[in-house]
Parts: sequence; C-alpha cells; structure tokens
Amino acid sequence: MMPDLGKYAFAVLASYGVSLGLIIVLVSLSLRRARRVRAELDKVEERVKRHG
Repeated sequence: MMPDLGKYAFAVLASYGVSLGLIIVLVSLSLRRARRVRAELDKVEERVKRHG
C-alpha cells in the first residue's frame, strides 16, 4: 500500500530513489575496495611466508 503523497509524490519518491541509489553505490564501492585490499594483503602474506 502506498500512502497518498499528493503534490509531493514526485519529490518524495525521487528522494527515496536517490537515497537507494547512493546506498547501492556506497556498498559496491566498499565491496570493491575490500576485494582490492584483500588481494594486496594476500600478496604481502605470501611474500612474508617466502622470505620468513
């Protein structure tokens, strides 16, 4: 059920859309950075294992 937003419907729905889009972007950037940092950490750990 959607409440009747009257003349503010576009503004409210656009705000929800922008907020949802920003959340998606932030989560995807965080996941991408986490993968990159994990790969770098794995490289460092492998180098330490080889050189003691």
